[in-house]
Amino acid sequence: MQMLHLPLSIQSPPSAPHPLRSTAFSCNPRVLWLIGPTPAFASTEFPGSVPDSVQMPPRRRRRRSVAGIDQDDLLDPEALADPDSSFYEINGVRVHHKVCTHEGSSDQSPDSAITNADQNQIGLPIVLLHGFGSSVFSWTHIMRPLARIAGAKVLAFDRPAFGLTSRTIWSADDTKPLNPYSMAFSVMATLAFIDQLGANKAILVGHSAGCLVAVEAYFEVPERVAALVLIAPAIFVPVFRKGVKEYGAGEQEGQKKKDSNGSNLPTNPFNRIWEGFLELCLRIAGFLMNMIRAIGGMVRSLYCKAVVAVLRSSVGAMLVRLIMDKFGILAVRNAWYDPSKVTDHVIQGYTKPLRSRGWEMALLEYTISMIMDSTSTSKVPVSERLSEISCPVLVVSGDTDRLVPRWNTERVARAIPGAAFEVIKNSGHLPQEEQPEEFVCVVERFLRKAFGKPSEQEQVFQAAV
Repeated sequence: MQMLHLPLSIQSPPSAPHPLRSTAFSCNPRVLWLIGPTPAFASTEFPGSVPDSVQMPPRRRRRRSVAGIDQDDLLDPEALADPDSSFYEINGVRVHHKVCTHEGSSDQSPDSAITNADQNQIGLPIVLLHGFGSSVFSWTHIMRPLARIAGAKVLAFDRPAFGLTSRTIWSADDTKPLNPYSMAFSVMATLAFIDQLGANKAILVGHSAGCLVAVEAYFEVPERVAALVLIAPAIFVPVFRKGVKEYGAGEQEGQKKKDSNGSNLPTNPFNRIWEGFLELCLRIAGFLMNMIRAIGGMVRSLYCKAVVAVLRSSVGAMLVRLIMDKFGILAVRNAWYDPSKVTDHVIQGYTKPLRSRGWEMALLEYTISMIMDSTSTSKVPVSERLSEISCPVLVVSGDTDRLVPRWNTERVARAIPGAAFEVIKNSGHLPQEEQPEEFVCVVERFLRKAFGKPSEQEQVFQAAV
């Protein structure tokens, strides 16, 4: 039987080619053109894999915005200045201000202009002090008319933390002698600007929280304040006082009925939201202030330090940005009698400071300074010293002010001996912006009566007689 001899080497069948090593893939230029070259970071062991050391391109970060203002491209305040802006350095703080000088009418001869200036103008400069969250912009419509009445310069400046005044980092252990965000600094700046105007005396016009600065400046040096004009003064805060009803409760209720009838207030879906938010904030603030007063000295100090620590943390900055974003523009609209008349120009004027670098830090430091001032027991509150004011005083209120109600403003007028009280119709918290012509007329009438300067119409009448 013949034996079958097998070959010494047995060849296995050809295996299927690896897809990445096939001749078609490696040789055909058309295929190479379709898929492109092998990535430079591809591993030799695992073709197409990405090593851990190589990071994928970062995702595009979403840009931050507060009240419609881009927060990723903030500028120094001086870079946002207007052509008529000026800066004056006080204790290392570059204070933004504007000055308006009265210019005589071209149709008058020099002699008649001089006579008119002597007989018909007050001859005293005016310093304007804005309220919380406001700036020099709030006085835009009335600076030149007031300069005409005064026959002198009118100056408005941005207090630290507002407007285009420089933002300065300050702490209690700082080498700087005075906290720029304190009331004492604002008073010092007010007196410094009176000096800069070259005057011994000046008329101080304050709005809302600016009224506190005006009154404090009077108590500091009463001989340098010729008169006070207080617009919607935030001196008495209703929620902090017991028994508010005895001061204008009937007026307040009558105003509520008037509002409910719709005879004055235009319908606005945001009004109730804003009023509810404001009431909540005031109640929380009142609760905190009452708590601070109730607890002892050491505990109070620790409590204040804890609040300050929270405000100076990233949580505080985030909270400020959130509040300004959600309620900043809404607050401006509801400060007006008719929110529908708030133009884009007004919104831009109020939101422009949000383009300044460090605005939220400055606002927090200002809030901290207010807390520390309110808890101080070494100083008598302004509200308890109003009866000591002896210069001429005018107190002005808008008839539909939702922030500082008319009855509360009248309470300030009653506390100051001899103070005049005026109500401007169809106006909210900002009568100098909503009704500038009527506001100027009210101020002019007061100043001429206070300083014995008759108006042009009165002069003509006297000459005819």
